[in-house]
Amino acid sequence: MSVPQVVIVGRPNVGKSSMLNWLAGVRIAIVDDKPGVTRDRLTHLMCHNDRFFELVDTGGMGIADMDNLTRHIEDQINLAIDSADVILFVVDTREGMLPLDQEVARRLRSVNVPIVVVANKSDDERFDSQADEFYRLGSGKPLRVSTMQNRNRAVLLNLIVSKLPPALEDEATEGGVEPEMKVAIVGRRNVGKSTFINTLVSAPRMIVSEVPGTTRDSVDVRFELDGKPFVAIDTPGIRRAKSRQSDIDFYGTHRAQRSIRRADVVLLFFDATQRISKVDKQLCEYIAQQYKPCVFVVNKWDQLANTMPTGKWVRYLQDNFGTMHYVPIAFVTGQTGKNVKALINHSQMLFKQSRARVTTGQLNRMLREAVRNSPPPSARNREPKIYYATQVGIQPPTIVLFVNDPVLLSKPYQRYLLGKFRNELEFNEVPIKLYLRRRHPADLRDDLSERTAEGRQVLEPSTGEEPIIADAETV
Repeated sequence: MSVPQVVIVGRPNVGKSSMLNWLAGVRIAIVDDKPGVTRDRLTHLMCHNDRFFELVDTGGMGIADMDNLTRHIEDQINLAIDSADVILFVVDTREGMLPLDQEVARRLRSVNVPIVVVANKSDDERFDSQADEFYRLGSGKPLRVSTMQNRNRAVLLNLIVSKLPPALEDEATEGGVEPEMKVAIVGRRNVGKSTFINTLVSAPRMIVSEVPGTTRDSVDVRFELDGKPFVAIDTPGIRRAKSRQSDIDFYGTHRAQRSIRRADVVLLFFDATQRISKVDKQLCEYIAQQYKPCVFVVNKWDQLANTMPTGKWVRYLQDNFGTMHYVPIAFVTGQTGKNVKALINHSQMLFKQSRARVTTGQLNRMLREAVRNSPPPSARNREPKIYYATQVGIQPPTIVLFVNDPVLLSKPYQRYLLGKFRNELEFNEVPIKLYLRRRHPADLRDDLSERTAEGRQVLEPSTGEEPIIADAETV
């Protein structure tokens, strides 16, 4: 499973950003009395009682943004809620329950994850009785905390960990049954997505049933190939924003984005007879932001097979999507079914890569060798040190590096390490999420005592401080 996400929500000015900084132990989010300061989601990797999870801060619900970004803020809040494993519903004990608190509670009623009501600004026991009214929100007993007075931080962290989904020790599935892989087929209009789906439906050795989603959702087509279950998520074609002429186009874009978030693997379709468009680049960017395994599918190849070598299209894709160099490229003809089965089989390989786990020993032997061959360059007159690495999640593979100072490890060096992880581990064609964390000064454990040629040690991890996220799409 991916690293669990703990999402902080609430109306404006209840102390959500202060809550993130307080729990993280470092100043990450901007704290200001003016509503609307937080717009995008802010994420911080936490470790408590040996459980890793991501804290996610969101903008205030129900605010009318002064820069007309209300829809953007609401979209970010909805994305965070959709991905949440635990929700911290923050309220203000001093101000009491306001209509906006009740509106937030109404929006959370359809969420099927644990919700913790956190009554902030309960600076001491004198204010505890004021928090009783928040029982009426219907999300259980409110926990009284104070970010200013550092009250009940450990209690809240313990409660969060107790509500996280069970940790997976390995990638084995219950009963040895392989999980059902969901494949989203996305692309701009008229690239052949529907024809591809129809080919899947009529292909031999496939058992197919169509299950329509809700009015504003995509259609799931369940099928079996060689006895293995799959779900193909059919999505509407995407148009450029300025070409969207109705709400149908608007919701079509959102359906496609939601399908990408639901998918295990994304097939991004291109028309072999058309040039790459801005819509293609926007879709690719969104897939990268979601850390989804992807295959670039050049469809209608039968129309160019005799006039253009595949290598030319490969170079064309690599020139346009340089940060996605690891993405495999398939040339298919959806209408005749050429290479369709091979494409689905390769997608399954990506699915397995995204769920793969490597042992800590294997990861650190590779890391030690990478650092020995190419030590990180000095920065700010200081020497970067990498102590230890551990994999903390799958889908996407998530690796944490414990270092002396995250800001010292340059972006090019992070790309170098990501390349090593991808080439030498089991993640060669999927995105990797990389966190850098500062090793706690009190952690003197040294389970991997072998030193590199430069004299650096690799030490065991501990809870740390500020993370910096790096990945092949952004560094």
